[in-house]
Amino acid sequence: MTEALQDEFFLDEAQEDHKLIIYQLFLRLFSNTNTTNRPWGTIEENGVGKFNDITLDVLDHLKEFGISHIWYTGVLEHATMTDYSQHGIAVDAPGVVKGRAGSPYAIKDYFDVDPDLAGVVPNRMTELEALVERTHQVGLQVIIDFVPNHLARQYHSDQLPDGVLPFGKNDNKEQAFHPQNNFYYLPDQSLALPEDLAQSLPDDVLAGGYREYPAKATGNDVFHAHPSINDWYETIKLNYGVDYFGGQAQHFDPIPDTWHRMLEVLQFWAGKGVDGFRCDMAEMVPVEFWAWVIPQIKAMKPGVIFIAEIYNERRYREYLEQGQFDYLYDKVQLYDTLKKIVRQEGRTEWLTGIWQNLRGINKNMLRFLENHDEQRIASPDFASDPWHALPAMVISATWHSGPVMLYFGQEVGEPGADHSGFSDDDGRTTIFDYWGVPVHQQWYNYGICDGGQLPENRKHLRAYYRELLHLCQNEIGIRKGYFFDLTAQTKQNGQKPDQILSYLRFNKSELLLFLVSFSTYESQLVDLCIPQEIFDFVGLKPEEPLQGVFGTREVFTYQDGLSVTIPPLGSYVLKVSFK
Repeated sequence: MTEALQDEFFLDEAQEDHKLIIYQLFLRLFSNTNTTNRPWGTIEENGVGKFNDITLDVLDHLKEFGISHIWYTGVLEHATMTDYSQHGIAVDAPGVVKGRAGSPYAIKDYFDVDPDLAGVVPNRMTELEALVERTHQVGLQVIIDFVPNHLARQYHSDQLPDGVLPFGKNDNKEQAFHPQNNFYYLPDQSLALPEDLAQSLPDDVLAGGYREYPAKATGNDVFHAHPSINDWYETIKLNYGVDYFGGQAQHFDPIPDTWHRMLEVLQFWAGKGVDGFRCDMAEMVPVEFWAWVIPQIKAMKPGVIFIAEIYNERRYREYLEQGQFDYLYDKVQLYDTLKKIVRQEGRTEWLTGIWQNLRGINKNMLRFLENHDEQRIASPDFASDPWHALPAMVISATWHSGPVMLYFGQEVGEPGADHSGFSDDDGRTTIFDYWGVPVHQQWYNYGICDGGQLPENRKHLRAYYRELLHLCQNEIGIRKGYFFDLTAQTKQNGQKPDQILSYLRFNKSELLLFLVSFSTYESQLVDLCIPQEIFDFVGLKPEEPLQGVFGTREVFTYQDGLSVTIPPLGSYVLKVSFK
C-alpha cells in the first residue's frame, strides 16, 4: 500500500488484540429501585443503589451485553448532606455540598468509599473489595475515578493509611504559594460563599455554618475568595508546584509534596485490584506530574490503564507522549461533531478533518455519545428520539480501534428528564441528588436485568446496541487494522448527500465496508469505488461478494463499483473474509 493511503494508527501484531468497551455505571443510581423521585429528596425518601446490588447475575448480564470494562462512578467518599457522624464520618456544611447526595467529584477522603453505597457502613471498604472481586470473576475489568485537581472543602481522611500524611499538614498558610504546600492560600481573607447560594437550596437547608480562614483557591482555578454560584465553590484547588500568582512559574525540583500524596492515592487503589483510572480534568494538572506518576503505577501493576478527561485538543499528543496516558476523551472533536450531525446542524464531510487531525492517535481516543457530564441522547437537548443517534453510535464504536463507552441507561433510551433538586431539567441524569432513573429501572427490573418492564421498542433499541458491541468484539477488522475514509470515492445520489458516511476497516484477514446514513426519513442511494490498491494490499479480487453482517444480511457483488440503497437512519456493514 502506498504511503498516501496508509493511516498511521495501524496496530502491529505485538499489541493486544481486543477493543475496550467501557460501561459507565453510576453506583448511586444504577441499582436504585425507588421510584419516589421527590426533588431534593433525602436518601430515605428517594433511595440509593449499593455495592452489594451489583451481583454476579448483574455483571453476567453486562458481560453478555458486550462490555469489557466497568467504570464504577462515585466510589470515593465525597461531601454529602447525609449525616454519618455515628460512624465517625464528619458532617459536611450544606453550603459546600452540591445536592443532598453531593458531587462525586468533591472528594472528602481519597482512601475511603462513599458510605451511601454500603449495606453496612462500617463494612463499606470490604463491600467495595468484594465488588471488585466479583467483577473480575466474570471476566470484566474495573475502572474508577481519580480526581487529582481538587478535593472537598471539608476534606478529612478518617481512613488514612499508616505513614501517609493528611493534605495540608505541613503547609505554610501565610504564603499564597509555596512549592511544598498542598493548597493555594489567600492570606488574611475568609472564604465568601456565593451570595445567591441560599436561593438554590431547599427551605429546610441553611447555607451557613462553614468558615474557611485563610481562604483557599477554588477547584476551577478561582484564585480569589469570592467564587460564584457557577464555580466549583465546593472544592479546593490542589497545588502541584505551579505558581498561579507568579506567571505560572513551575517549581518541580524538588518534587512537590502534592505529587507524593497523589502517588500514595494511586498506589492504594491499584493495590485494591483496580484495573484503570479515569482521571478527572487531567489537563488541569501539569503534564510533568503524569509523566512522573503513571510509569510508577504501571511498574507496580502492569496493564493498568489511564484515561484522561481532556478538552484542549492542542495538548492531546503532549498528554499521550509525555504524560504517558493510554487514552483521551474525544469530546471536542468527534462527540461534538456527531451531535451536530444528529441534530441536523452539521455535515458528515466534517468527519474527514477529524480523523486527519488525529492521525496517529485515533487508537488512543475514547469515543462516546453519553457520560455523566453530557446530555442524554433521548433528551430534547440532543436527539429526543434515541433511534436518531444510532448512526453516530455505529461511527463512535467502529471508526477506529480505540475504546468506546456507554453510560448506563443509554442503551434503553433514558431521557434524563425531571428537576431532581440541585440538578435542573437539563437533559442530564443528576449526579448530585438521590434519584431513580425511570427507563433504566424498567430494564433493571429489581435486579433481574431482563428488561421485563421495558416497552418493546426499547427492548429492540438495547438489542441493537448489543449487536453492535458484539460486532466490535468479534471482527478483527474493527479491533485492529487499517481505516480508510471513502468520502472522496463515494457518489451520493440521495436527497441529503451531506448525511452519508462510508469507510473501510481492514487487514490481511478481512475487509469491512461501513455505510451509514443520518437521513431521517428518506432512503439514500450510494455509489462508491474502493481503490484498487486496497484490493491489492489485502489480496482480494474485486468481484468477491460482500456479505451483510450488520444492518442487512443481503449479499452484494462489487463490479467496478458498488451501489447500495441505505434506509433512513440505516447502518450497513458488509464483509469479505479471506485467507
